[in-house]
Amino acid sequence: MKLLEKKNAIVTGGSDGIGYEIAKALAQNGANLLLIGRNEEKLCKAALSLSNTGVQVETLSYDLSCLLSFSELSGKIANIFLEIDILVNNAGVAKFSSFETVSMQEIDYSFDLNVKALFLLTQALLPSLKRNQASIINISSFHAFRVMPGIFSTVYSMTKGAVNAFTKALAYELGPFGIRVNAIAPGNVRTAKVQAYVNNLPGDKRETFNEFVRTNYPLGRFGNLEELGGIAVYLASAQASWVTGSIFNIDGGLTTN
Repeated sequence: MKLLEKKNAIVTGGSDGIGYEIAKALAQNGANLLLIGRNEEKLCKAALSLSNTGVQVETLSYDLSCLLSFSELSGKIANIFLEIDILVNNAGVAKFSSFETVSMQEIDYSFDLNVKALFLLTQALLPSLKRNQASIINISSFHAFRVMPGIFSTVYSMTKGAVNAFTKALAYELGPFGIRVNAIAPGNVRTAKVQAYVNNLPGDKRETFNEFVRTNYPLGRFGNLEELGGIAVYLASAQASWVTGSIFNIDGGLTTN
């Protein structure tokens, strides 16, 4: 029997990147999926790609940054999955501007999507999460702990620090209901966006960045997307039945130094 057989999982931002890889790993271990994202075309493509896993794969197009009506959203989710066993709060935005140029609009948008949406969606789904003693997995970032040369991350680091604090506080509050709350904090992973960023750096800055990776990551490299699925499956499964309130740094050792 697969680890997540007959479980229902929601993955926000599940149409590409880290969210998609986590969704694929959950599906391969037997979980039915509901992918939530903004881009219907990407969602359909992801669902088609996952159709060979043998599980139910549903999609829901919704802009989580709008914060308009999470009760309405939870109603739409209930029409698909009345019972929720796994919630992966992955949707987010990473904007990097120097501190002196950050606008109020950028701050608001980053907090709306990275923090408020995560909070409000979890709150809206709480009745089902309680009934099923669910596993909640929040996606944080190494930027909550470290900075990279040439990357100005005050806003992004602040939002991911908030995700970590929320994870620990919520684990404490929901533990009596049997709900486990953990976070995964990836290091640099070769998503399309990260690769494009590196490729667009001027030659000297690109070499400085690559040298930082070689010398500061004990494993000497970026992570690959498929290397994040296993930890999500573990946290979602009964194997992690005594694990809650933890932030898992999956970063090739970057935050060891």
